Amino acid sequence: MSKIDISDINDILKTIIHPERETDIVSLGLIEDIIIEEKRIKFKIVTPSPDPLISGIKKRCIEAIKSKIDNPEINVSVMELVRERKPHKKLILEQEHHALEKVKNIIAVASGKGGVGKSTVAVNLAVALSKLGYKVGLTDADVYGPSIPKMTATEDAKPLVDDSSGKEMILPIEKFGIKWMSIGYFAKPDQPLIWRGPMASNALKQMILQIEWGELDFLIVDLPPGTGDIHISLVHDIPLSGAVIVTTPQEIALLDVQKGINMFRSEKISKPVLGLVENMSWFTPKELPNNRYYIFGKNGGKKMAEHFSIPLLAQIPIVLEIGESGDSGAPYALTDVSEAFLTLARNIIDTDSVFVE
Repeated sequence: MSKIDISDINDILKTIIHPERETDIVSLGLIEDIIIEEKRIKFKIVTPSPDPLISGIKKRCIEAIKSKIDNPEINVSVMELVRERKPHKKLILEQEHHALEKVKNIIAVASGKGGVGKSTVAVNLAVALSKLGYKVGLTDADVYGPSIPKMTATEDAKPLVDDSSGKEMILPIEKFGIKWMSIGYFAKPDQPLIWRGPMASNALKQMILQIEWGELDFLIVDLPPGTGDIHISLVHDIPLSGAVIVTTPQEIALLDVQKGINMFRSEKISKPVLGLVENMSWFTPKELPNNRYYIFGKNGGKKMAEHFSIPLLAQIPIVLEIGESGDSGAPYALTDVSEAFLTLARNIIDTDSVFVE
């Protein structure tokens, strides 16, 4: 191809198919501002929301153009751009109503800091609720460190899209009788998601509002650790029944618990805190079943719950199998010895903010 024009570039880019949407990127309206200079071709790939697949699509675009153009001096420059197309507020409410209309309770599992076992608690809570006979879903809202695919051995799962209702809705992955969703299903395990706050917030909302959840008694939302703008934006727009705060007995962890509780109780959010879960409460060796060793301190979570006048929903001991089950993709609560997680589930069901029939 000696002389090229914009239509030639468009024809080349039409051969690039979006792997999830199964349509070429030109027809999807993702290509803008094609400019052809003497030794340079440049254009933009514009998406309405963060898309972890775009980096790979960009690479394929460059390779396709260079393979068709017989000029090694040509440089191809592609800019990735997210330009949010803000729908009318009525449309947002309709979308929210469609996705969550049959979801009775939405429970956020949060922590003031990382490393306290928040995702482990969230996954095993979902399994425990399911074992008690409830219909359960869980969405992994930790966009920077999605762990649910690994903890459920669904890393290779690829969610399908259903547009039969006239709206593109993502179908969750189903395993252990639970519906799972995670940003990890749309990105490679070694692919970092480098997003600013607004982009991350928008992606989190998609993980809840664009999913075909169907009928659920409980939807568990595994929030990212911390109490930043992302959390405030997300929980402000989602009709939460309440939040569960996860901590360890250490004083340094308990200091962050206060931030989490105060965030949900703030005037801007004003969502009920259902209670506190103290993880890694004690260690009991198998050979000494009557002994408890309080490695990270004793009853710190209990004291914090009393201070804030909230229930202590459960104390989860340190059990080697809990960590191993997370690594193997078979949650510990699937076993017959997971009484602590069943206690947690029963105590949540008994709170005033939860509705079950």
